[in-house]
Amino acid sequence: MDKLVSIVIPVFNEAENVPLLMERIHAALNGFRYEAIFVNDGSSDGTRDALEQLRGTYPALRPVHFVRNFGQSAALVAGMRAAEGDYILTADGDLQNDPADFPRMIELLERVDCVFGYRAERHDSWVRKLSSRVANVVRNAILHDGIRDSGCGSKGFRREVVAHIVPFNGAHRFLGAIASNAGFTIEEIPVIHHARVHGTSKYGIGNRLWRGIYDLIGVRWLVRRYVRYEIERD
Repeated sequence: MDKLVSIVIPVFNEAENVPLLMERIHAALNGFRYEAIFVNDGSSDGTRDALEQLRGTYPALRPVHFVRNFGQSAALVAGMRAAEGDYILTADGDLQNDPADFPRMIELLERVDCVFGYRAERHDSWVRKLSSRVANVVRNAILHDGIRDSGCGSKGFRREVVAHIVPFNGAHRFLGAIASNAGFTIEEIPVIHHARVHGTSKYGIGNRLWRGIYDLIGVRWLVRRYVRYEIERD
């Protein structure tokens, strides 16, 4: 395939996971033209050093370093805007998403604008699974975006979708609503999910519940006020 594929990975304190993830990305995309953009969101461990060391082994790796921690949404948007690929794929930096799903997502992007993965067999605690299920039900009831697993990091987009993503804290949880509201086509597929082995989760019920409710109100307003237009062609 001649098209360039951009992989965007936000990372925060994932020094142990970065080398393994890059190795898996390279193996999964053998035969593709790709770039891997790791956005280091102000990590305080050895993530920066790990990324810089990997550049010598993987020429496709493009580290982006924030001056401080700005959050997952900022890192994701920054990486997508820096991407040069025709197709942009995303994944979390904790090795729970599997790059082995990327070739299938690339194939689907030949005919749809966005691909959203859902964790058919999720390897997380029952608390995290329950909280995600409740969040997805509530979000769907209010936004009607049809996305069954908005928290899954495995996603794919055609390049033109990026211009429609509004950068706000929490945007990564509402990409389905933003894309569908802008008129882009979406297909969902089951993806592989692994249990976390290295590092610690950055999210819990305490720092997701109230922020998620607040964001949901804002996105509902945005969806109702979104401006769409068509330009007459000669």
